[in-house]
Amino acid sequence: MPERIVLAVFKIRRPEIGSVALSAITTLYLLMLTNKSFWSHAVVYFDHAWIAMLSLGAALGLTTFSVLTSLSMKYVMKPVLILLVAISAAAAYFTDTFGVVIDKGMIGNAAVTTGPEAGHLLTSSLALHLALYALIPSLLVAWVKVKHRRFFSKAVVNFLFIAPALVLSGALIYANFAGIAYALREHRDLMVRFNPAGPISSAVRYGLSTYRERNLVVQPLGTDAKEGPRIAASGKPVVVVVVAGETARAMNFSLNGYDRETNPELKALGVVNYRDTTSCGTATAVSLPCMFSVYPRKQYSDWKARSTENLVNVLTHAGVSVTWWDNNTGSKGIADLISFASMTHRKNSPLCHNGECLDEIFLDELDKKLGATTKDSVIVLHQLGSHGPSYYLRYPEAFRRFTPDCRTPELMNCTTEEIVNAYNNTILYTDHVLASVARLLENHQDRIAGAMIYMSDHGESLGENGIYLHGAPYAIAPKEQTQVPFIAWFSKPYQAEMGVDTACLLKDAASPKSHDNLFHTVLGMMDVQTGVYNRSLDAFAACTRPAGRKNEAPGYHAAESSLRAAPDGVL
Repeated sequence: MPERIVLAVFKIRRPEIGSVALSAITTLYLLMLTNKSFWSHAVVYFDHAWIAMLSLGAALGLTTFSVLTSLSMKYVMKPVLILLVAISAAAAYFTDTFGVVIDKGMIGNAAVTTGPEAGHLLTSSLALHLALYALIPSLLVAWVKVKHRRFFSKAVVNFLFIAPALVLSGALIYANFAGIAYALREHRDLMVRFNPAGPISSAVRYGLSTYRERNLVVQPLGTDAKEGPRIAASGKPVVVVVVAGETARAMNFSLNGYDRETNPELKALGVVNYRDTTSCGTATAVSLPCMFSVYPRKQYSDWKARSTENLVNVLTHAGVSVTWWDNNTGSKGIADLISFASMTHRKNSPLCHNGECLDEIFLDELDKKLGATTKDSVIVLHQLGSHGPSYYLRYPEAFRRFTPDCRTPELMNCTTEEIVNAYNNTILYTDHVLASVARLLENHQDRIAGAMIYMSDHGESLGENGIYLHGAPYAIAPKEQTQVPFIAWFSKPYQAEMGVDTACLLKDAASPKSHDNLFHTVLGMMDVQTGVYNRSLDAFAACTRPAGRKNEAPGYHAAESSLRAAPDGVL
């Protein structure tokens, strides 16, 4: 019996279809079944301007049909259609499931991600979606027999379909230009959401920018840098640990007023916490280079960052020893010229599994390094932090205090409470790691003057307004993705040697800060003198006693506060 069924299947005659008809059917499929995100956002963005919205959709459909028809050549048509269906199906899954936008930045994130990080997104839900929306349609395209005319006949027939389609598309746009132009101008993400044109356009733009940077020459920055008189006169090596956080959003820190206790250890240490801090971007590939760049967010671009030395380079010009330890996906080019070590492939460690490690992996190595440090140093710790969607893998069992917690990367299978609980556990664990770093610096304070500064690269959406994860275009990014924690801790020897008044800093903790501050704040913490230092962007400058006034009582900061707007250098 089974043999007869197989033979019957193979005897089924393949249906025939014209190339124009197949182009039209594929266009309708792409437009209606892989563009849920586009249509749902269009309804909101056009605000009941139905005619303008439908005109835009029809124009996009006609344009897509024209492109597909123009590519309907033998040996070309089927591979192209299958590729476009696959791209659209994959993009639709991520836009529909997580609310993300597949823009140039997101393509860049995908290009630099690691196997373990990408593995968390390869779920059974994705496989099922691709089977239904990519594999089955692709098999149908491959199965049907396409009737192709001779070349000149095909060219004429295709033209007779393409020309009217493009004319009608243009007419629809022209007739509703005001409404369409307004919606697209105010909501630039809408066209990026249109499949498959949006993801393909983003990939092309990313490829072109990468190609343009192939022969990029990095320009030196801050070559005049030198250590100032205070650090030169310090009786102990000055050590600043810069912790670059990952996916931590400020609103889930109890230090910022969150109603769940997620920061018990940092609270006990009496850290300085800045409650209103804005990120430079919404994804690591943008935010991390921007944090360490001399350019403020409004002037920043990927090209500028890659073609100019950054904070760690200026520190080395000043003679500071700089080390980058990474428990994430790399430094994004920041640490190319300094000592770099990846922590993610440690073997035989209970903290590591499948190419990823818990952030406590830093602590033993940091303890050893602090014990052997003999010169002024900056140590950068790039965390794995709260990176999703597998939040449950970012903390050990001992920190699973908020339950029930989501125990799968398939967030759609968890309740909002479970997702938030899992995420809160990652913040609780980050609290422990940061407090442990501070305690290690304190343990070595007999021989070093240590301080810690922590900033997260971006925040995270946990389902608010149907959005998950991060990476939204900055212009439309919700505050969950752009408000980040900024915390500092100073040992007593550091306060004494570097003249920092923590009482003054606590009074200033409510003032707005941003990633723009990190570059200049770290230079100030290391007393580095250079023309690229901007005092007005140094978050601690107004509360740092000038050299030569070491024994002055607190209160000097009142006279110094007027200097915030007076930069010492030029960007």
